[in-house]
Amino acid sequence: MKLKEFLKKSQMKPFDGIIIVLLILLSFLPLVLFSLKQAGLSDTVTYEAKISVDGKTLKTFPLKKGQGTLTYRYEDEDGDYNLIEVVDDKIRIVEANCGDLVCVRQGFIEKSGDTIVCLPHKLLIEVIASDGSEDGSVIY
Repeated sequence: MKLKEFLKKSQMKPFDGIIIVLLILLSFLPLVLFSLKQAGLSDTVTYEAKISVDGKTLKTFPLKKGQGTLTYRYEDEDGDYNLIEVVDDKIRIVEANCGDLVCVRQGFIEKSGDTIVCLPHKLLIEVIASDGSEDGSVIY
């Protein structure tokens, strides 16, 4: 069956096919624009890990690739401690003397908004982006 015969038998007009193809292509436009924006942002956004105890900031570490491994030991006056390791653009608690060790089992964090909490020691590690963005945050 030739194209002209098909178009005569169907209810489609000659430009309907062109419009359908154009609309399908335009439906991918937001995906392309957002991926280009994300690719541009990933180069300019820097991340840092903030370590705080009982709401007071103790130390911040930049999280960037190629910086190697850094180790930080937090110890309070009671002898409670957490051994924190920064490996390139990730951070984790390697060792702690708390009872449940949930903070150690959590592993590495690296994305903005990720947190590690050691409740017995009141220790909080959170990853913060330089542009203030967090996954799932509201965009104004």
